[in-house]
Amino acid sequence: MAFWRISICSLLLLLLSSSTMATASIYRPRKRPTSSLIQDKFIQCFIGSSHFYIPLSTAFFTPNNASFTSVLQSTAQNLRYLVPSMPKPEFIITPQHESQVQASVICAKRLDIHLRFRSGGHDYEGLSYVSQIESPFVIVDLSKLRSIKVDIQDNSAWVEAGATIGEVYYRIAEKSNIHGFPAGLCTSLGIGGHITGGAYGSMMRKFGLGADNVIDARIVDVNGRVLDRAAMGEDLFWAIRGGGGASFGIILEWKIKLVPVPATVTVFTVTKSLEQGATKLLYKWQTVADKLDEDLFIRVIIQTDNAGKNNAKTVTTSYNALFLGNAERLLRVMQQSFPELGLTEKDCTETSWIKSVLYIAGYSSNTPAEILLQGRSTFKNYFKAKSDFVKEAIPETALEGLWKRLLEEDSPLMIWNPYGGMMARISESQIPFPHRQGTKFKIQYLTLWQDEDNNASKHFDWIRRLYNYMAPYVSMFPRGAYVNYRDLDLGMNKNINTSFIEASLWGVRYFKDNFMRLVKVKSRVDPNNFFRHEQSIPPLPVQARY
Repeated sequence: MAFWRISICSLLLLLLSSSTMATASIYRPRKRPTSSLIQDKFIQCFIGSSHFYIPLSTAFFTPNNASFTSVLQSTAQNLRYLVPSMPKPEFIITPQHESQVQASVICAKRLDIHLRFRSGGHDYEGLSYVSQIESPFVIVDLSKLRSIKVDIQDNSAWVEAGATIGEVYYRIAEKSNIHGFPAGLCTSLGIGGHITGGAYGSMMRKFGLGADNVIDARIVDVNGRVLDRAAMGEDLFWAIRGGGGASFGIILEWKIKLVPVPATVTVFTVTKSLEQGATKLLYKWQTVADKLDEDLFIRVIIQTDNAGKNNAKTVTTSYNALFLGNAERLLRVMQQSFPELGLTEKDCTETSWIKSVLYIAGYSSNTPAEILLQGRSTFKNYFKAKSDFVKEAIPETALEGLWKRLLEEDSPLMIWNPYGGMMARISESQIPFPHRQGTKFKIQYLTLWQDEDNNASKHFDWIRRLYNYMAPYVSMFPRGAYVNYRDLDLGMNKNINTSFIEASLWGVRYFKDNFMRLVKVKSRVDPNNFFRHEQSIPPLPVQARY
């Protein structure tokens, strides 16, 4: 497997006194009927509410269906959430028309059934297909809604939520070799949820995030209505582009703005081990990565390997890059800005933008672009992830302590993604994603393991110790985190009546001062907290709304 395979203060005192009080408007569970009765009532309501008929056998999957397990597991990547002890849905709905998404919301609300929904993708903590806070629940799986309509003349595309970002890239390149879209590096990301968290990628230093390049959307709201940008209003349109998935409604489609890309781009990967001076080189990268030419994106993939002296275990740092231009200009840029890497012409591969997508995703050079149409990743593993944002270069002595900790773990992985460029010029409040000016790079931490055994706790302990070790070297007050790398260690809604104060523990890490605005939008569009999960945006208590 290639190594790169594999997201206020003013009301606090007021709310402290009110957060424990009963809130009449918050959605409250009632006594639950049996599973068979839930299914029968839901199906009856669904048939009556949907305006598009399909055989129920192709739309509903219960635990009694032979294909239930395969449908449940189809897009789930973290095996921690597929073990038998994890809660399972009463049934799964796979809409083939938007009216069936509407019917799902209407019926779940009418029958008081908790709803989870997914576009399919990574979902690190399984929040789109597992509920650890209430039951019963059902899943709306949008994987059959994957239409992509590219309009080159308009420099735009309408993309349904169930499509993967790889499919989007392919359909754009099918129409033009000088158009692209600045979003995820992993091509199996489901675009519906991907953009709700921001959607960073290898062109973000040039064009910003995927969410920065959305110009319209269509969602199903809490009342089952389909709303576009004009109908939903600018506050809600602001909230869904980076405010995290599943808090405000169900995304049906995004209208995305295409960006210009050169007919020829250049990619490279240069790997250095500790024995080859990786520590000093990585320190240098930290000082220049956010200041490089905007056309150049160099991320660093850090892992362990038996590449040391006498095949000893060591740490390797791989500089994996995309340059929006030819190799000749890239070499000039590197010689001027980062000569320490020692990049040579032999290291560089000139290619098309769509081929660079495959390269960054870890595919071999002879892989046809059509593989992007396979839709879902076959990568499944047990893993735990965390994230940080870095504003000052981490000292070499701290890096040496980091290496010691990485060498203690079986399969550690870190990915450092550079910021700067357009990311530094967009306001923190332009969309809910706030990690902009002053951020040098983002860190993703992962630990992976193959079996769900009694040793799982050791991997959790290791990554938490590593996270604690890094605290002095990353952003503070708050210590930032990326919402698309959901991390339940930061806090979670323990029940549907979780207060704003409890939610702010993780909310300000993901959204900084934008969290308060998200709460206000939530209080207006979903005051009874119908759309909810372990880290969803909460509404304000009634007494604090006015």
